[in-house]
Amino acid sequence: MGPARQALVDLHNDGSFPDAALEALLVNVGDVGEIVQVGTHTEEICRSYLVEFGERLVVGCLEEEILPL
Repeated sequence: MGPARQALVDLHNDGSFPDAALEALLVNVGDVGEIVQVGTHTEEICRSYLVEFGERLVVGCLEEEILPL
C-alpha cells in the first residue's frame, strides 16, 4: 500500500457508490486511509487519489481533501 492520508473533510457519495445512497457519508473527518493509486483529473488538471479507508472502501479524493501523515 501507499502512504497514509487523513481525511480533512467528510466524504460523501457523489453517485459513484451504487450500494450507498446519494450523498451518504462514506468517510468521516479524521479517518485514515492509504493511497492505492494517483491520477490526474483531466477537466480540472489536478491530482486525484484513490484512497482505501478500511476494508474495501476505496474513495476518490482531491489533494485538498486529504492530509499526509
